[in-house]
Amino acid sequence: MIKDNQVYLKHILDAINHIKEFIKNLDFKGFLNSHLYQSAVIRELEVIGEATKNLTEDFCKEYPSISWKDIAGMRDKLIHGYMGVNLEDVWKTAKEDIIDLENQITKIIKK
Repeated sequence: MIKDNQVYLKHILDAINHIKEFIKNLDFKGFLNSHLYQSAVIRELEVIGEATKNLTEDFCKEYPSISWKDIAGMRDKLIHGYMGVNLEDVWKTAKEDIIDLENQITKIIKK
């Protein structure tokens, strides 16, 4: 694995851990009522997307089971959507999708 890819994977795992910490004692209603938590989670999802965009094309092709384009696309929606961010999608991603991503990336790093 190219060293730069390892760095970006570490950034992704760090962001996932931050999100998990932010929302560990939070339900959806609490998330909706807190601009602070929304901003924190959205920022870490942006970091995940940006790190994904920096992975090499060959690396992404080596792991097609991960939806790299979808992850990068979500980052673009969050960055450019501004007032049109769907908080339900953000919450679902934070509660469900990042766990699968975390598991997959952890396996890659351990190789």
